[in-house]
Amino acid sequence: MRNTRIDLAPDVREKMIELLNARLADAIDLKLQAKQAHWNVKGANFIAIHELFDAIATRVDAQVDDLAERVTALGGIAEGTLQAVAGRTKLATYPVAIGGGQHVARLADAIAVYGKGARAAIDTATDAGDADTADIFTGISRAADKDLWFLEAHLEG
Repeated sequence: MRNTRIDLAPDVREKMIELLNARLADAIDLKLQAKQAHWNVKGANFIAIHELFDAIATRVDAQVDDLAERVTALGGIAEGTLQAVAGRTKLATYPVAIGGGQHVARLADAIAVYGKGARAAIDTATDAGDADTADIFTGISRAADKDLWFLEAHLEG
C-alpha cells in the first residue's frame, strides 16, 4: 500500500481496500452478466428489456470505476483482472444458454446479491470511520434497489 495524505489510519485504509476490491469483483461480474443478458434476450417486450439490460450495464460500469478509483485513492491496487474477479465474486455463475424471461430472473437474482453486498459494505465502512467509502456503497445500494424494482416489475407480468 502506498502512502497518501488521506487522514485515515493505514489499518483502516487496508481494510477498505480489501472491502472495495471484493465488491469491485461483484460489480465487474454484474456488468458482464447484464451485457450477456442484453446480447441474448429474446421474446415479448424485447426492446424494453434489451435497453433496460444495457442501462443497467452502463450504471454498473460507472460504479466499477468509482470502486476502483477509491481503491487507488486509498493507496491500494484495484484488482479488476478476470482472474481476480473470478476468484472474488459473490454472484452466482450466469448461465449462458437460457431463454428470454430467464434473463430477467437471473439478472434480478444477481442484482439482489449485489445490493445486499453493498449494504453490508456500508455498515463495514461506517464502522471503520470511512464515510466516503460508505457513501460510494450507499449510491450503489440505491441504484441496485431501483434496478431490481425495474426487473421485478417485468417478472410480475
